[in-house]
Amino acid sequence: MTAEAVRRPSATTSAAPVVRLCAIRDTAPSVDEVLAAIAHPAAGGTSVFVGTVRDHDAGRAVRALSYSAHPLAVDRLREVAERLAAEEPDILAVAALHRIGDLVVGDTAIAVAVATAHRARAFAACRELVERIKHEVPIWKQQTYTDHSRGWVACEH
Repeated sequence: MTAEAVRRPSATTSAAPVVRLCAIRDTAPSVDEVLAAIAHPAAGGTSVFVGTVRDHDAGRAVRALSYSAHPLAVDRLREVAERLAAEEPDILAVAALHRIGDLVVGDTAIAVAVATAHRARAFAACRELVERIKHEVPIWKQQTYTDHSRGWVACEH
């Protein structure tokens, strides 16, 4: 299924893709970009999630991490977003950006946004999208701890 196949008409605009932006990049995801991508005149609720690198995990101090992705990960990211949009008729627009490469504490790793007519659906859909990305998209995380040891985290794909 292509992004163009997931469309819903709006009362004020012509049919537009629901999945507006899906990318995996080696630069920091932009909150402004995901918000601009999901702008919709029927949206009464917009939910944004921004994931950042934290300084700890499972009781260990984290210094940095590195994300890597399968070559087809962006296709899988789009499929996940399209499937959610198809399952949730309240979703008007979706955007998802994930970063790969070397990151340090405080860097933005992911930014996703969902627009719906009402806030409750926006919150729920945004959370579901983040969970699906984490569990279904082949992006792997290797953490570097403050003792300079490294470990792969939740590599289920």
